[in-house]
Amino acid sequence: MQVQKLMTRQVVLIHPNTTILDAAKKMRAEDVGALPVGENDRLIGMVTDRDTAMRAVAEDRAPAETTVREVMSDDVYYCFEEDDAEVAAASMARHQVRRLPVLNADKRLVGFVALADFGRKEPQSGQTALEGISESNGETRR
Repeated sequence: MQVQKLMTRQVVLIHPNTTILDAAKKMRAEDVGALPVGENDRLIGMVTDRDTAMRAVAEDRAPAETTVREVMSDDVYYCFEEDDAEVAAASMARHQVRRLPVLNADKRLVGFVALADFGRKEPQSGQTALEGISESNGETRR
């Protein structure tokens, strides 16, 4: 099964100069724990609730003054909508992430695929992803 049959197409993109306070409000409103960060029509990073907590709150940064760019992860792992679900699941397992941005052939963000999407529609691939994500390697997870 291709990723495009699993993914969620509703994507909320945030600008890197947005404050983390506004980003947190957007996460709450959208009921998500991560937002893709885009600039000049390109995906440049991801910001998660954990990024905000560990890189801002724990360092006593002011939420109304700290920007998403200062706390986001700029090493974004992604897949393509035409990829097979197994490819995306293997990437999630390898990088120990619970969600992947999905890009089209023009490298434009068109959706997200999450661990829960696999559980609903592609259980075997989901099991592959879950095992890799759950494996402890001593690194901080996203």
